[in-house]
Amino acid sequence: MTAPQAAPNGPVKLVALGDSLTAGYRLPADAAFPTVLERLLKAKGEDVTVSNAGVSGDTATGGLDRVDWSVPDGTAGVILELGANDMLRGTDPKVTEGALSAIIERLKARGIPVLLAGMQAAPNLGPDYKARFDAIFPALAKRYGLTLYPFFLDGIVGDRAQHLDDMIHPNRQGVETIAARMLPTVDSFLDRIRQAPVR
Repeated sequence: MTAPQAAPNGPVKLVALGDSLTAGYRLPADAAFPTVLERLLKAKGEDVTVSNAGVSGDTATGGLDRVDWSVPDGTAGVILELGANDMLRGTDPKVTEGALSAIIERLKARGIPVLLAGMQAAPNLGPDYKARFDAIFPALAKRYGLTLYPFFLDGIVGDRAQHLDDMIHPNRQGVETIAARMLPTVDSFLDRIRQAPVR
């Protein structure tokens, strides 16, 4: 199988595979993370599309169940943002790590690189759970040589002005902050995609 490269004159096609944080829970479509990220990339002159494959409520296992059809042929790279719902449900971190690992393996087999967006457990789940859960993402990034963005919600945690009234999901401003902070990592990811040899 050949590596999925962008057409010579076509955009680099990214897919954001995630949960409600990607889907844009209770936000208009133009305020969802993939759309905002695409706008910021295009403002920098990047010819990139970012498809929204976020499903509210999805766990890492749910993402594994749908990865094959959520990521179409021709995808140049995937931004993988899953695990928050596992954490909120207190799922054993081994289960979450296993599902994320299987997603990465599936994509790797198709020649599709992954940018892994990390998540961190809430302190009220206890120090043992938090240590085990938080370790999932750097461990996977190291194991598979992935581009890692350590914490998807960096810059908005605890800031009421950047959340919906549930204090879990970002509002329009919160998504803008997330996308802007993640932009340099996405730039590095795009460089890796473009430098990857065609198989």
